[in-house]
Amino acid sequence: MSLWQRITMLFKTKANKALDRAEDPRETLDYSYQRQTELLAKVRRGVADVATSRKRVEIQVSQLQQQSDKLTQQAQKAIEMNREDLAREALTRKSGLTAQIADLQGQLTQLQGEEEKLTLAQQRLAAKVESFRTRKETIKATYTAAEAQTRINEAVSGIGEEMGDVGLAIQRAEDKTAQMQARAGAIDELIASGALDDVSSLSRGDDIARELEAMSSQADVEAELAALKGSAAPDAIEAPAQGDILTEEAATETVERGEPS
Repeated sequence: MSLWQRITMLFKTKANKALDRAEDPRETLDYSYQRQTELLAKVRRGVADVATSRKRVEIQVSQLQQQSDKLTQQAQKAIEMNREDLAREALTRKSGLTAQIADLQGQLTQLQGEEEKLTLAQQRLAAKVESFRTRKETIKATYTAAEAQTRINEAVSGIGEEMGDVGLAIQRAEDKTAQMQARAGAIDELIASGALDDVSSLSRGDDIARELEAMSSQADVEAELAALKGSAAPDAIEAPAQGDILTEEAATETVERGEPS
């Protein structure tokens, strides 16, 4: 297969699929029924035309027959009046009319046959059109019901898929919730066992510890100051002659400043 043939086949396939998607069988049936009714209308007009022609021929035959009868009466009267020549002329004209009447009778017979055929065809076609109309309406009703059922099934399927997605979302939310609850419980257990310190408790504990340390440091300072005072008093009694004797207030001031005595 050549490249052009493949392209042509591909184009026809795509076009056929597009037509299948765009085609509505109900519209196609209605169009076919419309075409059949138009054809039936043409057949009926044909029957009417043939019937009109037949009627026209019948009128002509009737008129010619009347003229022929009139010529016969004239010929009879001419004979009564001893006018054989007039009688011969009337009969000659009557002969011409008789030939015309015979031709028209042949046409009338032919038209009557055509009219009967067309009438029978019209009746058969009308029966077929009516049968097609009944079948068309049945097919349309069945197609409409099937289309509605398909749309309902598609809607139900869509709802089912959507509810499935919602169910998955709920399952994920439940899993995350369970995971968070498990994590919170584990952290509580670790804090209770001392393996993990509570940050808020640690911050509060640090404040208390710092305060306790400050109080302990101050107590140590007071104790050391008292010890220094106790050790400084005998030195002042035993060595009064030294020039570097410090008074009690000076020693206290020295201790408070942190300088060595």
